Amino acid sequence: MAIGFGLIIPAIPIFAASFGVNKTAIGLIVSAFAIMRFASGLFSGRLVDRFGERTVLGVGLFMVSFFTLLTALSQNYNQLLIFRTLGGLGSSMFSVSAGSLLMRSVTDDVRARAQSLYNGGFLIGGIAGPAFGGLLSGLSLRAPFFVYSVSLALAGITALFFLSERRLGRKVDVPSESIETTSLREAFKLRPYQIALILAFVNNWVLFGMRSSILPLFVTERLNSTATIAGVGLTIGALLQGIFLLRAGRFSDESGRKAALLIGGTVVMSAILVLCITDNVALYFLSMALFGLGGAYVGTAPGAVVGDIIRGRGGQVIAAWQMAGDAGMIVGPILVGLLTDLYSFQAAFILSAVVYSSAIFLALILPETRQSKLGHELIPDENKQEL
Repeated sequence: MAIGFGLIIPAIPIFAASFGVNKTAIGLIVSAFAIMRFASGLFSGRLVDRFGERTVLGVGLFMVSFFTLLTALSQNYNQLLIFRTLGGLGSSMFSVSAGSLLMRSVTDDVRARAQSLYNGGFLIGGIAGPAFGGLLSGLSLRAPFFVYSVSLALAGITALFFLSERRLGRKVDVPSESIETTSLREAFKLRPYQIALILAFVNNWVLFGMRSSILPLFVTERLNSTATIAGVGLTIGALLQGIFLLRAGRFSDESGRKAALLIGGTVVMSAILVLCITDNVALYFLSMALFGLGGAYVGTAPGAVVGDIIRGRGGQVIAAWQMAGDAGMIVGPILVGLLTDLYSFQAAFILSAVVYSSAIFLALILPETRQSKLGHELIPDENKQEL
């Protein structure tokens, strides 16, 4: 799925522009998908709690596949906007159900490593996809969407037919009413979950929102360099993040979520501070490298915290956490873009540093959540059911 998504990243703005619309309308195509994901998060979580992960996972993937196919067939801008937006609902269903299934499949002594592997799949897709997407776009602006639709359908088939009891050798389709469900009310009472929500917001603000919005412009306008150099810096960060993902997951499982967040948060903060004084390409590359290293740690530990506190099924708990991250990706680019327009790039970086300082403070006060270390469950699962 991630490779397929990477395929359409370079094609979306160009395809939208082919209908003769302005840059605001092009940006709306990108934002509408994220806004739909955010708006439908709790609904997707409710579906997971009611029907189970495997069904919602497969149906969500087929929904995105169907609307991506319609996107490829769009004959005007309005159709493109509608079909791309509706795909966000299926994407929300996929991400919530996949997150729930992953977190319930493993114990807390390997949960962060499992999260690292999962994140690594998306990272590899995000690196490999755009390269092939650019080639496909050269053939036809619609081609990447057709290929993505097929890849999503294959993923949906995998979820519905291969992720089965017969192949796994264990019971997975336990009736929903037989499984303990962790409610949002229960989760919101726990400080670790409250902290995980804020971390999701600030991490996505910096690691996704700021990096994908103003950094390329910073390189071309402030450093007087090229878009190629901007891309090289982002690639350096992605490669380092990929190299350290599993190590970061192992460290989180063995030394604790707090330690992983403190290390990662400190490195990410260093990356932002380097950006504040960056006046040449070398410092830009250094900052991107620090973002990649720190991102490996802070991108894994918060999800592990959420998985630690859930007992039984917690679709809405996971959905709210993912929605907090989506909110960071929506709000962050808008605010840093506004500050850049009104003042300077440095002002946007300083604001991001101030916001991100909260992540380090929250890591300091984060309680331990691993049941294997606590000796008891934060939210008891009365039925002790399998998947």
